[in-house]
Amino acid sequence: MAVNEKRLKVTELDFDDIKDNLKIFLKNQNQFKDYDFEGSGMNVLLDTLAYNTHYLAFNTNMVANEMFLDSSSLRSSTVSHAKALGYEVTSSRAPVATVNITLSTTASTKTMPAGTAFSATVDGTSYQFVTIADVTSTNIGSAVNFDSTSIYEGTYVTSKYLVDSSDIDQRFILTDPRSDTSTLTVKVQTSATDTSTTTYTKATDISQLTASSTVYFLQEIEAGRFEVYFGDGVVSAGLSDGNIVQLQYVVTNKTAANGASVFSSPSSIDSVTGITVTTVAAASGGAEPESINSIKLNAPLDYAAQGRAVTTSDYKTYVRRLFANTQAVSVWGGEDGSYDTSTGVSSTPEYGKVFISIKSTTGNNLTQVQKNNLANDLAPFKVSSVTPVIVDAETTFLILTTTIQYDSSSTTQSASDLEALVNTTISNYNTSDLQTFNAPFRHSKLLGLIDNTDTAILNNTTTVTMAKLFSPVISTATNYKLNFNNKFFNPHSGHNSATGGVIASTGFYLNNVTTTIYFFDDDGAGNLRVYSVVSGERVYLDSTAGTVDYVNGVININSIIITAVGEVDSSSSSQIRVTVIPNSYDVTPVRNQILEIDLTNTSVTAGVDATATTGVGYTTTTSTAAGGTTTTTTTVTSTSSTPSSSAY
Repeated sequence: MAVNEKRLKVTELDFDDIKDNLKIFLKNQNQFKDYDFEGSGMNVLLDTLAYNTHYLAFNTNMVANEMFLDSSSLRSSTVSHAKALGYEVTSSRAPVATVNITLSTTASTKTMPAGTAFSATVDGTSYQFVTIADVTSTNIGSAVNFDSTSIYEGTYVTSKYLVDSSDIDQRFILTDPRSDTSTLTVKVQTSATDTSTTTYTKATDISQLTASSTVYFLQEIEAGRFEVYFGDGVVSAGLSDGNIVQLQYVVTNKTAANGASVFSSPSSIDSVTGITVTTVAAASGGAEPESINSIKLNAPLDYAAQGRAVTTSDYKTYVRRLFANTQAVSVWGGEDGSYDTSTGVSSTPEYGKVFISIKSTTGNNLTQVQKNNLANDLAPFKVSSVTPVIVDAETTFLILTTTIQYDSSSTTQSASDLEALVNTTISNYNTSDLQTFNAPFRHSKLLGLIDNTDTAILNNTTTVTMAKLFSPVISTATNYKLNFNNKFFNPHSGHNSATGGVIASTGFYLNNVTTTIYFFDDDGAGNLRVYSVVSGERVYLDSTAGTVDYVNGVININSIIITAVGEVDSSSSSQIRVTVIPNSYDVTPVRNQILEIDLTNTSVTAGVDATATTGVGYTTTTSTAAGGTTTTTTTVTSTSSTPSSSAY
């Protein structure tokens, strides 16, 4: 069937394709057969038509995309779709610190009002921290204490709106896009002459509301701001003309003040000038507003959870929603393991609990206050018989030793250049494939990435060592447990006992003596040992300082009094690093474990591959200046990327 060239093709939406189709269409019209479309004024008209068509097509495409949550690109569209699913977008979050405040006074009670300001300095910039609620405390002795007080970075703002039903455009808006809605307090004053107020709570479950429920609703609107709105007297209590809506909240600098730890007090609190501020927990939790990608991910999951946390996926959804600084989260039921503050995570079941581990965007573990607040925030969603427990994430470091062989004849890169390139490859793998929960280290994948770094690289050998850091309790007899969750290399009992087994550590001092530095190793038979080095030889202080479970990957350190910690990586430290050779170079994290390559101690060495440059086992004859000959035999052996047990 012949193609009708007089029909205009409408499937191509690119500008050049549109213009070409217009030319073809016009050339097949009798009126324009002899036109010079490139040199005439018609070219300008074609450009105009093509541009117009292109713009219309683009806008139509955009409209279609914005109709669906997964294809939307505008924040307003994404937020609107999320609202339809009942999902509340997270606002900016203020860094929160916990402090103890002591007022030197004999007064029986004192009140610290909302908005009481403290100050802190981070990187040379001063920031203000404020309280968000009135707190009254009674005298104890000669002081009034406000213990475990939360202070929020930012400015405490109060906005008031007079309700006028005749103003159809009236809205109650948090005007600054940096507002932290988690600090929002909504009060409704009866009138200008009646100052009594009612505090409204945020609605969470519409099925529980009545016509008299004093609740408010919250939504993100244009320009990243938030709007408070109320019921109509049917779904929940409505407003009356003359009411005054009071919005009190914190406008924050978001992440800027994370880490603030030293706080200056205001000049006075309730007329008391003798004020002492002690930091319980440094400021953390400051975060940007929820991103579009995060909304797209979490809104459908939140809808699927239907307001209850039953499965591990449900808990992950609500943790991301309730704790804005969540980068990654791991959840497991008590039937899969337990947690104890003294021994850490174990595989022993503990029914009736759900364990939650969070990696924050700041890189820090949650403070105890943050853990308590999150557990309380999860309470309305959980099954009544289940107790959520917040567990710190634990990092297991991987130290790599890589040797690459390369063909010097096929590259202009030096050995140091190739080493730098491979280091970048390892760093990229560390970022893209590790540093989150349930992300295993795949040895063969990394080997392939290293080989593909440059065409000159012929092969590589990469060994892996696991490492964990722990902070000892100084000058106090304490037991320690290090769980690597991966089998240790131990081919037979007593393996490598004479030279330290498979365990090593950085140095530490014992029993209030700082003249002799000690280290850990093992005897290959399940015993952890403590030794010092005298004249290059290991002298053992204790050959049963703990136990080593090679199968389950656990090191137990018996009660030990550590006086001080030696340097780690040539710098003073408060931690001891313990390293172990794994049984497999594929390392798998479980539960609250995160794998990360220790880039500081990872080494890369490049060498010329003799096979590629000279061949294998052949003889060359070279003439000397004296007319004689020198015979050189080159013997080349191949290398394997799979280490043998003899290497250890």
